[in-house]
Amino acid sequence: MTFDPATLKYDAAGLIPAIAQDAASGEVLMMAWMNADAVARTLDTGRVTYWSRSRSAFWIKGETSGHVQDLIEMRVDCDRDCLLVLVRQTGPACHTNRRSCFYTAVRDAQETEIMAPMAAGE
Repeated sequence: MTFDPATLKYDAAGLIPAIAQDAASGEVLMMAWMNADAVARTLDTGRVTYWSRSRSAFWIKGETSGHVQDLIEMRVDCDRDCLLVLVRQTGPACHTNRRSCFYTAVRDAQETEIMAPMAAGE
């Protein structure tokens, strides 16, 4: 069956959440939004492309930072309303220079930072 991005269930703004996961380690790296064109661009180019809600523009991960996400595989959840993109991540995924955006844990009702920023060249 040929995949068609139009068959996905987008929200009222035409967006679908996309969770980026490191294909090798299984680590969850980040969550961002895609529209149908971003999904198609990602599949066409192999470079993960998101839709920036704040800039109303396409955002190719790593285009300016060099922290690229190469697509290994895209998966669609059972309800067709969320995507999982398995990626090869170069450098940190988070704009805070951390490997993952999920660097804060809630433990005993307290926020605890569990991941330091990456050093240059990591």
